Amino acid sequence: MQIRELAIQGAWEITPILRGDDRGVFLEWYRFDRLEETVGHPLRLRQANTSVSQKGVVRGIHFADVPPGQAKYVTAMHGAVLDFIVDIRVGSPTFGQWDSVLLEPTERKAVYLSEGLGHAFVALSPEATVSYLVSGTYSPNIERGIDPLDPEIDLRFPLPSDDLLLSPKDVEAPTLAAASDAGILPSWQECLSFYASLDETEN
Repeated sequence: MQIRELAIQGAWEITPILRGDDRGVFLEWYRFDRLEETVGHPLRLRQANTSVSQKGVVRGIHFADVPPGQAKYVTAMHGAVLDFIVDIRVGSPTFGQWDSVLLEPTERKAVYLSEGLGHAFVALSPEATVSYLVSGTYSPNIERGIDPLDPEIDLRFPLPSDDLLLSPKDVEAPTLAAASDAGILPSWQECLSFYASLDETEN
């Protein structure tokens, strides 16, 4: 597989090697050793999630308090989504910026995002099934959200705004500025210290 760092530090695009014949296709969509070589520590798998979304559904922008945060390894098992990684770490050189990766059935890419980064996606196919490997179990006390339609972040959805469907929770989420003012965003220094502690555990 090929692993490419995205424009947001701490996020990577993973492109697997597809081996196909007249029976179909085989691929390794996750390799713990290749990821560990790149990130500096393994993904400590604690939970696996799957969501099924109809076209136009937007999920996110979601993140968790750091520590412990929640690293995510995300791929589309069926259908297509445009996946967004948003830098919400206060003080980061790319704070407020984002990058995106198309997850679909042709190249079958995945994305890995480190703790402290925001995550969202929009479903582009009539139905899309997305699976996540995550480093922490769900804990409502540390789960946070930011409005995915915040004009300051300006996520570029490839669908008309009238076709987007958000949960009430995501609609009511604060803007990036409001979340920063409320002190609920992780800081760049907190995240760097946390990443270093994970790296040291493996050395």
